[in-house]
Amino acid sequence: MESNEKIIAQTQKWINDVVIGLNFCPFAAKEVKHNKVHYEVVVKTETEICLEVLLQACAQLDTNEAIETTLIILPNGYDDFETYLDLVDYAETLLEQHDYEGIYQVASFHPEYKFADSEENDPANFTNRSPYPMLHLLREESVEQAIARYPNHEDIPQRNIDLARQKGLQYMQALRDACK
Repeated sequence: MESNEKIIAQTQKWINDVVIGLNFCPFAAKEVKHNKVHYEVVVKTETEICLEVLLQACAQLDTNEAIETTLIILPNGYDDFETYLDLVDYAETLLEQHDYEGIYQVASFHPEYKFADSEENDPANFTNRSPYPMLHLLREESVEQAIARYPNHEDIPQRNIDLARQKGLQYMQALRDACK
């Protein structure tokens, strides 16, 4: 089993080399540079524990303006993408039940991420393929402010798909795998 520090370091490398390096998220570099990303490793595999950590992360964001976003990293128990998607659904429901809808949103990353209607080996899937399954908790207001300042923000997903396909499957896979 990897240490939490090593898992966080691998995740940070992925963010720097892939997310920022390929500019998949043009808003990420600022938050990383200003050390406003919180990393939380959850080694337990029970869904209830993962969801409790998500609620704790929301409470932490409620009280700590110095944290802009939280990555909940799940190195154990969510290797199966469908099982992971169930967790994402539970997380989104939990945000609604605890009146966090519209305040926080969950973005999802997984080593086997596959967009609906895409092929398994489509390089575009690597825009969301991370070293570990993760729940990314974002401040909705900050997301809205960032996209309001970014010209043609609606083009970001297609630009990312095009870039990943241009780079190709082997390149994208090697880039992500080099993070571990």
